[in-house]
Amino acid sequence: MYRVRKVLNHNAVIVLEPDEKREYLILGKGVGFGRKIAERIEAGPEDTVYSLQQTSERGSAREIARSVNPECLEIAGAVLNEAARVFGNIDRRILFPMADHLDFAVRRLRNGEEIRNPLNQDIQIMFHSEYKVALSAVPMLRRAFQIEISEDEIGFLALHVHTAIEDEKVSEALQTAQLVRFCISMIEQETGQHIEVMSLRYNRMMNHIRYMVTRILTEEPLHMNLNDYMRHTYPSSYTIAAKVCDELGRMMKRPVQEAETGYLAMHIERVIEKN
Repeated sequence: MYRVRKVLNHNAVIVLEPDEKREYLILGKGVGFGRKIAERIEAGPEDTVYSLQQTSERGSAREIARSVNPECLEIAGAVLNEAARVFGNIDRRILFPMADHLDFAVRRLRNGEEIRNPLNQDIQIMFHSEYKVALSAVPMLRRAFQIEISEDEIGFLALHVHTAIEDEKVSEALQTAQLVRFCISMIEQETGQHIEVMSLRYNRMMNHIRYMVTRILTEEPLHMNLNDYMRHTYPSSYTIAAKVCDELGRMMKRPVQEAETGYLAMHIERVIEKN
């Protein structure tokens, strides 16, 4: 049983748990309709309860819940419901950073301001399922605010969805996308060949580098060493791979295990072969 602390709108209410003196946000259809301060309330089976005790890289949940447009909280909750339908278990704590991002995006778009997302194509490929879930926000934003968000904005929202299904911050997911884009650009420059973003070759290369970045971060050993074979059989691809790995390690300020060079060289050789 809770007591109503603040009614945000018909579908969102901030409540207090009397025993623990902790605040929560309840989202649900009609949950706030006709409610009064201090009224006792219970969460229904279709309602979702969010703790306001947490803090994210965008600030405290309590401050966000009280400052953003309540409809942004609703839309973020609906996007997370879609994520749960697609992925199963998710971390719903991302609701507040996502709502804060949506609120800021709405205000920017109303002022005619748009943020470019140069990594959007990479995000669409790297986080394909998350991007599809993020698209569910488009009609809701259109109905609530009469605005159209761009694909670039959807790409940023997809990173929030990714954070809800992986133990990774939005900033970390964005950094991974940046590192992947950097490595592929370097490979294109060194080989003199453009890799079409929507091609299978790009997808394979992108996924390999993405998991290579993860292995570097987690120090997971690579149980495959192709260095000697690639160095002697495909010296050009091996040389390029060595340059990329050296630069990646410098950017991440972490050691890159030697076996990564031969493995990356194999993927680079595939790119050259296909051309």
